[in-house]
Amino acid sequence: MSLQVRLDAFKIKFQAGKPPYNVSPTAIATMQRATAELIASGQAGRARQAGELAPEFTLNDPDGRAVRSVDLLAQGPLVVTFYRGVWCPYCNMELEALQAARGYIRALGAKIVALSPQTEVNSRKSVRQNGLDFPILSDVGGAVADAFGLRFALPDDLVALYKSLKNDLPSFNADPAWTLPMPARYVIAPDGVIAYCEVNPDYTQRPDPSDLFPTLERLAGSKAA
Repeated sequence: MSLQVRLDAFKIKFQAGKPPYNVSPTAIATMQRATAELIASGQAGRARQAGELAPEFTLNDPDGRAVRSVDLLAQGPLVVTFYRGVWCPYCNMELEALQAARGYIRALGAKIVALSPQTEVNSRKSVRQNGLDFPILSDVGGAVADAFGLRFALPDDLVALYKSLKNDLPSFNADPAWTLPMPARYVIAPDGVIAYCEVNPDYTQRPDPSDLFPTLERLAGSKAA
């Protein structure tokens, strides 16, 4: 079953207000309106794209160890996915799908990292909850997401809704700003150039991990040649 099929099945249950979420139609409408506004803003088209140089970053892993993108790229291509947080079921399903595909991705010489605005404590929870053996790096304050052009401020009505649902982003992220990254997935070549990107302001839509394979196979072939 593809990732998007799983996401769509979950979305139907969620929007129907079924347990354990029990979300009201009014809340669903607020979420949909916020997504439509983000799409209309055109921000996704202004994010870093394939062919551009990827911003370098140094972020802490869940154990507080600094991880540098330049060190990872010295070992081969890097798959970077931007993750909203442990509270987001759509993001968690994406991480599980990447975990399932990790064997082939690694066989092609690539590594996977997820970047999230959440704290290291919450990243450890995400790793345990989703059974991951790749790290979630903490982009507290969203500077790296901002450098990629992905960071956006939540509209006031969505902030109010999240507060009513006890979805306290300032607490999750140790940051008073109500901001998130748009879901995005990149393949960065060893020279630092973005070889693949998928940015979607609709957080319910995610590319399948298999969409990465042609790019990773091409990069592996270039290295072999």
